[in-house]
Amino acid sequence: MPKQLLVEVWSDIACPWCYVGKRRLEGALARFEHREDVRVVWRSFELDRSAPRERERTPSYAARLAKKYGMSEAQAQAMIDRLVGVAAEAGLAFDFERIRPGNTFDAHRLLHLAARRGKQGALKERLLRAYLCEGEAIGNVETLQRLGTEEGLDGDELAALLASDLHADEVRADQREAQALGIEGVPFFLLARRHTLSGAQPAELVLEALTKAWHELPELTALPTAEGPVCGPEGCA
Repeated sequence: MPKQLLVEVWSDIACPWCYVGKRRLEGALARFEHREDVRVVWRSFELDRSAPRERERTPSYAARLAKKYGMSEAQAQAMIDRLVGVAAEAGLAFDFERIRPGNTFDAHRLLHLAARRGKQGALKERLLRAYLCEGEAIGNVETLQRLGTEEGLDGDELAALLASDLHADEVRADQREAQALGIEGVPFFLLARRHTLSGAQPAELVLEALTKAWHELPELTALPTAEGPVCGPEGCA
């Protein structure tokens, strides 16, 4: 039986460094010789659980950042400019003037649905791009349904989810585990349930962690089989 490396990533849609971290993980995986045996799972983390579905665009992103961290707007803008530059190096076109902040709980619920349909990675990418690059209101129900259908999810299923609390328990379970793990910031990577990386680490460091985690995975062997009476489509013998 082949080995499989599980990579779990706690992150939020409203998190610029999470998008950069995703690109760096992808860069590391592209160079990882066992890429086909890696399974990436996106876990839920809300940076602001009290956020309304959508906040006003005023004050500016720099003003909100300055207030949050107790700095001047000039200092906050310098931080934003640096992040935009880092993102550009990763091929991402962040546009903080267009960002429409809002609650991400429903977006995380959609990601759990997408995981069941084999589309979690694609939807994660779409949501991050929509929020950080395209100015989409990520807390808006209609927006979420449109983005989900763009990635091949069933429109009726999306509507039913957004009108209910489906997958809310899974989101909260991810958040409880994050608390148990002591996660205070994202992105946060858990490899093989034992190795951790915090923050948007350079691809080289991520690759080192992947390699170390892979070599420490136990070798999987087929279980021994004992022959005995069985029932099959043609009857029992």
